Amino acid sequence: MSWVYPKSNVNSKVCWPYFDPEFDELPERIFGPTCRVCIDNESLEDCTLVKVDSVNKQGILLEVVKVLTDINLTISKSYISFDAGWFMDVFHVKDVRGNKLTDQRVINYIQQAIGTTRGIPNSLTYENKAIGPASEHTAIEMSGADRPGLFSEISAALADLKVNIVEAHAWTHNDRLAFVAYISDQSTDTRIEDPLRIAKIENHLATVLGAANISRPDHDHQERKSTDLHVGEATTTCVERRLHQLMRSGDFGGGPSSAPTTSSLDTPLGLVVDDDNNKDDDEEEENKSIVSIEGCKERGYSIVSIECKDRPRLMFDVVCTITDMQYLIFHGSTASHGGYAMQEYFIRHIDGYTVNTEGEKEHVVKCLEAAIERRVCEGVRLELCANNRLGLLSDITRVLWENGLAVVRADVETQGEKAVNAFYVKDISGNDVDREFTEPKKKEKFIELVKKEMGPNPIDLAVRKEITSNPSSPDQRPRFSVGDMVKNHVDRLSNNSIPIKN
Repeated sequence: MSWVYPKSNVNSKVCWPYFDPEFDELPERIFGPTCRVCIDNESLEDCTLVKVDSVNKQGILLEVVKVLTDINLTISKSYISFDAGWFMDVFHVKDVRGNKLTDQRVINYIQQAIGTTRGIPNSLTYENKAIGPASEHTAIEMSGADRPGLFSEISAALADLKVNIVEAHAWTHNDRLAFVAYISDQSTDTRIEDPLRIAKIENHLATVLGAANISRPDHDHQERKSTDLHVGEATTTCVERRLHQLMRSGDFGGGPSSAPTTSSLDTPLGLVVDDDNNKDDDEEEENKSIVSIEGCKERGYSIVSIECKDRPRLMFDVVCTITDMQYLIFHGSTASHGGYAMQEYFIRHIDGYTVNTEGEKEHVVKCLEAAIERRVCEGVRLELCANNRLGLLSDITRVLWENGLAVVRADVETQGEKAVNAFYVKDISGNDVDREFTEPKKKEKFIELVKKEMGPNPIDLAVRKEITSNPSSPDQRPRFSVGDMVKNHVDRLSNNSIPIKN
C-alpha cells in the first residue's frame, strides 16, 4: 500500500491510500490456486476423469456434483477424500450417449463452474436455466399432505389469480407434495411486489393446501400441521435441493406410500391400471433401497452404506440430503454397474460427533431412503409443448384429472413463447397405468383425446414409457471399500491435478 497525492494547488493537499490490484491475487501466487480442475481424456478408454483438487469448505462436494449432473453427465464411479483442509476427488463421467467428453464447450464449462464456482456461461443453457435469474420473478414454495388432484387444483388456483407460471416443479412421495414455482404478473410480466397481492396469493394457496390436509382424516394432528408455504423473494438454493428440503420437512419416513391399491380396472381413457397386489415379491425385494449406518470408532466416523437401483442424479440426491442434515463427508466412494449402484460415505456431524444413538441412525436412514425413492419415476411420461398462455397448465392438468390420471411429478418451463411441460402420471388411486400404454394405437387415441379437450390451440404431445434397467444379480454388483480404493486414487489425484488433458 502506498499513499497517492493528486495534483492540486499548493494550498490544498488531499491524499488517499492506494491498493495494488494484484494484492488480492497474492495468496494464490504464493500458495497456488485454491481449486484445480483436471479433465483427463487419456487415462481411461471408456470414460473421462474429472479431478478436483481444492481448499475444502462445507458444501463443496455438493457444488461439484451439481455442476456435473446439471449437464446430464453420468457418474459411474467417484472417489472422495477431505484431508488436512484439502478436498480431493475423482469422478468417472460419461455424456448422455455414454461417451467420453469431447465437446470443448462442456469441458470449458466444467473448468469454469467448478474452478470459480460461478454460474453457467451465457453461451451455455442447461436444464432449469431457462428463466434467467430467479430474482426477476416471484417465488412460490409449498409442501404438505398430498391427495389425488392436488396439483391440478394448485394450477387452477394460480390461473384464477391471473399470474404467469414461468417455471414450476412438483414432486410427490409418501403422501406428501412439494411444489416450487416462479411466477410473474400477467399484465407486466415482471416480479410481483405488491404486499397485498402477495398476501392474497398466499391465502388462496393456503386454502387449497389446507383442504388437502382436512380431507385426510387418517393423518395425525402433527402431520396435518406440517405444511410450508412461502410466496415472495426467491432463495438462492437450487430448485432440486429446495424440493428435497421441502419434502424432508414433513417426510418422517421412507416406507411405502399408504395410497390404496385396486385390482385391474379401466380409467375413463380406457387405460388399464396395474394390479399392485400381483407384483412379484422377488422383484420388489430386488428394487428396494438398502441404507445402513455403522460406526468406525478407531477413525471417529460413521459409515453410511447404500445399495439401490442406479438412476440419473442419484449421487446428487444422496450428497444433498447428507449435507442438508448438517453432516460432513470426509471420505467416500461410489460405483455403478449393470443398473445397480453402491455408495459409501464416512461422515461426522458438523459439531464433530458421529451418528451414535439408534434414534439418530433411524432418522438418517429414513431420510436417505426417502431421498433415493422420491425422484424415481417409472411409468408414463407426458411431454407437452404449446404456445404459452394464461391457464395452460391448469387446462392440461384438468384434462388429465378428468380422465382418471393424476400428476405425480411435474417439470414446467417456458422457452420464449413456448411452454414445455413434462408430467409423470398414475391413476387416481396411485397405481401405475398399464404397461401397454405406449402401443401405437392406444397412444394415438390418447393424444387425439387430449388435443380435442384442450381446444383449438395447437399442441405437441408425446407419450413415453420410462423403465430403468433391472439391477444385476448380487454377485455382479460392484464391490468396493473406501479404505482400499480412496488412498490409491487420492494419490493419483494429488500427482496429476495440475495438467489439463483433453
